[in-house]
Amino acid sequence: MRQLIRPLFVLALTLWVGALWTVGGIVAPTLFSTIADRALAGQIAGRLFSIVGWLGVGCAVYLMLSCVLERGVQAFKGATFWIVLLMFMLTVASVLGIQPLLVHLKEQALPREVMESVMRDRFATWHGVSSILYLLQSALGGALVVLEGASPRR
Repeated sequence: MRQLIRPLFVLALTLWVGALWTVGGIVAPTLFSTIADRALAGQIAGRLFSIVGWLGVGCAVYLMLSCVLERGVQAFKGATFWIVLLMFMLTVASVLGIQPLLVHLKEQALPREVMESVMRDRFATWHGVSSILYLLQSALGGALVVLEGASPRR
């Protein structure tokens, strides 16, 4: 069982960071550049960001548990655990806080699109906050990949 902890750690980290980068850096921009209906592109992108968020929650829980299982209390002295915890907190803030707020603002704007309503400024502000948190997660994920790739087997 212990022999699986490290390979599954690497897979979970790769899945999470790869999903962050793929959806945020490739899929979402492609949606907005190819779909004329920005509301539809936003709806699809929002769903994908939600999926990546929940995927991140699951991966983060596994990554933190594997750190503790593999290293015991020493895990709390390493950067890996704390980077994963920070990414987890940013993800939870997005999934449970900001994303539902953005959905609520869209619903309040109906029957108009949110960017054509009085909710436009609030939506743009929270969308900006969400984007910053996502960029932070992506950067921390990149740092974690480099850190884990440069370190000897834990």
